[in-house]
Amino acid sequence: MSLVFVFISILVLILLITWLKFNPFLAFLISSILAGFLLGIPPEQIAGSIQKGIGGLLGDLVIVIVMGAMLGKLVAESGAAQKISDTLMSIFGIKNVTWAMMVTGLVVGIPLFYNVGFVLLVPLVFTISYRYKLPAVYVGIPLLAALSVTHGFLPPHPSPAALVAQFGANMGLTLVYGLIIVVPTIIIAGPIFAKFLKNIDARPLDTFLAKPKKEEDLPGTFNSFFSALFPVFLLIGTTTLMLNMSADHWLFPYLKFVGDPGMVMLISLLIATYTIGLRMKFKIPALMDIYVVASKDVAMILLIIAGAGALKQVLLDSGVSQTIADSLQGWDVDPLILAWTITAIIRVCVGSATVAGLTTAGIIAPMVSGGVVDPNLLVLSIGAGSLMFSHFNDAGFWLYKEYFNVSVKDTLKSWSLMETIVAVVGLGGVMLLDAFI
Repeated sequence: MSLVFVFISILVLILLITWLKFNPFLAFLISSILAGFLLGIPPEQIAGSIQKGIGGLLGDLVIVIVMGAMLGKLVAESGAAQKISDTLMSIFGIKNVTWAMMVTGLVVGIPLFYNVGFVLLVPLVFTISYRYKLPAVYVGIPLLAALSVTHGFLPPHPSPAALVAQFGANMGLTLVYGLIIVVPTIIIAGPIFAKFLKNIDARPLDTFLAKPKKEEDLPGTFNSFFSALFPVFLLIGTTTLMLNMSADHWLFPYLKFVGDPGMVMLISLLIATYTIGLRMKFKIPALMDIYVVASKDVAMILLIIAGAGALKQVLLDSGVSQTIADSLQGWDVDPLILAWTITAIIRVCVGSATVAGLTTAGIIAPMVSGGVVDPNLLVLSIGAGSLMFSHFNDAGFWLYKEYFNVSVKDTLKSWSLMETIVAVVGLGGVMLLDAFI
């Protein structure tokens, strides 16, 4: 019955947004309250669950998204995005733009959290789309496919890293297996799938669409790439140092502080304020005006994501994910397929890839200790399932929809279908690899 109640709650959410044209944030609050009552959460605890969900998700994302929007706006206004796009196009050519975006997403996605990579690189997508008159979704989906797959499949991202530890897998071997599966997966879900999305009408946020500048007014190539991608360098550096350093070392706490995604974005914004701001003859008041505009443009995005966090928390507090996992545990199927199926169903119902993966891990763990399945492949199978069909209850769905400014229908046709392709092709890669090792 729990699944029926989850379905009803999500259906109400969909109808409020698409039929009654409610603001998504209000629709999420109403659906969250309804889900709480239907799933048996005591009335006096429902408001607390909603507040916890909003606070928990915004606490993780608000600095990243706001600082990322400010950095993206500055990169656009300074001409750095134009310089980067011109350089990429000179290397790959306009015909291969989707491959350029895929490679960029893969390289950046390995060290960066998904949301950081999104807010950093999406402005580049919009610049290329605007400058070369290419459909924004066509350019962006290969990039997002690569970011999403690295987030779900590869350590050191939180969920895969936690699964590696829980199953006693080998992180290096999991990473190698993961890369073998990731490459064909993002090719299919990225450049190949993007060919079918050229007619989707997208009107990206104006904040990232700067007027073209003359070549002599642009920052240098190194300065442009350095300023835009400094968060990547900083995260790679701090992560590498921490992996090769004892937790007792006096420097470790400081590296952990600097390597926090929020601090990375703040430090990067301050550096970019100088390198492509003050050095390019921007005045401080003008830079602050740019940042204010950028913050206003993402305010509603933050509220919508907060609403998704409220619904996710209500579903978690109701225990529905564990109920689903328990009901599927007795299925007599291949352990890798079983793990993927349980994860995929929880992901679709709850909306969180991390929650889906870690919930499944607790159910599947006995199979690892019994030597029934390769733990490295099990991590990847669960990672693939955790990306299945992102929709209305997933913050990533709304992040994509609002940034690209596409309809709900087109979001489902592009983003949700891309995530489904990633999940299915990823499972196919795991099963194929299992047949050879």
